[in-house]
Amino acid sequence: MKTKIIGAVAAVLLAAGAAQADITIETVPVGNAGNAADAPGYGAVSYEYNIGKYEVTAGQYKDFLNAVAATDTYGLYNASMDSSGYGCQITRLGTSGNFYYDFSGRPSGTEADWANRPVNYVRWYDTLRFANWMTNGQGTGDTESGSYTITGGGANSGTVTIPTAAQRATWSTGAKSYFLLTSEDEWYKAAYHDKNAVLAATYFDCPTSSNTAPSNDLVEPTDPGNNATFYDNGYTIGSPYYRTEVGAHENSDSPYGTFDQGGNVWEWNEALISGSRRGLRGGSFIDGDGSGYSLRASYRNYNLSPTAESYGLGFRVSEVPEPATMSLLGLGGLAMLRRRRRMA
Repeated sequence: MKTKIIGAVAAVLLAAGAAQADITIETVPVGNAGNAADAPGYGAVSYEYNIGKYEVTAGQYKDFLNAVAATDTYGLYNASMDSSGYGCQITRLGTSGNFYYDFSGRPSGTEADWANRPVNYVRWYDTLRFANWMTNGQGTGDTESGSYTITGGGANSGTVTIPTAAQRATWSTGAKSYFLLTSEDEWYKAAYHDKNAVLAATYFDCPTSSNTAPSNDLVEPTDPGNNATFYDNGYTIGSPYYRTEVGAHENSDSPYGTFDQGGNVWEWNEALISGSRRGLRGGSFIDGDGSGYSLRASYRNYNLSPTAESYGLGFRVSEVPEPATMSLLGLGGLAMLRRRRRMA
């Protein structure tokens, strides 16, 4: 009887989580379609798109799990998320078929302490399934088709069809928005391209609108700019969090208005580099030698299998929106734009 009661409670909580999983990914528009690539060959994008203003957070990923992972067929949850070390503190409760997810509150506090920090311990495959779920309207939406077609997939696996730049450009004229894991060019452009140069190949070295390496200070309540969360003779913040809340460096945004494309967690992108290894960009809270080398445009990390999971791995999504959505966002962006160019 006790087991049945627990199972029933879990089912109710799971249903409630799924019903409330209407998350919002705040995005910024990236225009200047057709811009030239940087000297290393990255950053050229032939279409307009939106990109996540912030890394996907633990709170957003928890809602995703509650919507689609009652059984967790695809291994979307990693128990290390609930670790007392570097984990993002998402815990799994219940039994298979009735799994539900919440914040453990260990080692400090409750959901408010953890929800707005970037999720970690995610595989490359997890990020694609999250994007499909977003494209399909959330709720109990499909994770195996949408922006990506994943066939033959179980936990940690599947054959993936990735949309080309030409297909993305076609989507931008359609009647539906598509969410994706960022392509490497989308990620690179949003992080480093000087949008005031319009289509020219003018890029900053750091994703904080600067050519000077950032400091790892977290200055509150007002950040003077050019700061990021990485290791420089000490963590930006230490135990128990290590990762700052997204956007905490409030005056250290990229030219297009994104935050934390340098530091906090490495961000998966779509690029297939060598064999099955996929691309990563941006560095993490634990990387650094005083020069912010892993945050720089010149640093490309690709030495990981798509099944790898780590405390330093997270992601950001892009969106190819329907034209009406892009127009509205563009008008909103002009009304709210408040930028200071910081040139070294």
